[in-house]
Amino acid sequence: MSVANLRVKIFADGADENGIREIAKKPFIAGFTTNPTLMRKAGVVDYKAFARTVLTVIGARPISFEVFSDDFSEMEDQALEIASWAENVFVKIPVTNTKGEPTDALIDRLARAGVRQNVTALMTVEQVARVSAVLGAKVPSFISVFAGRVADTGRDPLPIMRAALETMTPRPNQGLIWASPRELLNVVQASEIGCHVITVTNDILAKLNLLGKDLDGYSLDTVKMFFNDAKAAGFSLATTLRMKRPA
Repeated sequence: MSVANLRVKIFADGADENGIREIAKKPFIAGFTTNPTLMRKAGVVDYKAFARTVLTVIGARPISFEVFSDDFSEMEDQALEIASWAENVFVKIPVTNTKGEPTDALIDRLARAGVRQNVTALMTVEQVARVSAVLGAKVPSFISVFAGRVADTGRDPLPIMRAALETMTPRPNQGLIWASPRELLNVVQASEIGCHVITVTNDILAKLNLLGKDLDGYSLDTVKMFFNDAKAAGFSLATTLRMKRPA
């Protein structure tokens, strides 16, 4: 297996400007996503300036920027502003606000206004069904199911992702995103079930060259790593007693 054989599109997930510049050079990166948490960790202080810079780097590939208000009216204003930055911008709208109130009415208004959305932070099939119905077929959109966080609770996310795909089938303008993957295996799983997109962070991107690697060779590489690291560390054991060999 190789990256070329994957049926799922890979979107780079991050907010480090230099990292995005490097990742954007990779032809298999089909899009980009970010969020306020990643931006804060990367030290972004000027949201709009950061977005404008990134847009000049990634070309016409899709990118998602998230609203950050908890008030629906202000959230709508932010969404309209973000959507105005470029045609390839998808506006991330959380499935609820922090009070647990669904954003359905806002999603509907934005879709009717022609705003491309990436509804985010979903974790259940019921949420997917509701959001998919509200988004409808008005404009291209994404639905991000946080499969990695589902797995963090001890649940298998695969049944949820399969059911989400089935739920969204009647609306081909909608793409399912496997969000928050935890390991390279998730990329393979997303590809196998026909998930449209998976968001991938730098640590997982760095492992893509391991796809399909020969396991015997990988085993040998691991043995060599242990040996070389022990040698580099200068480890030694002064042994004075040896077992007697049987006569």
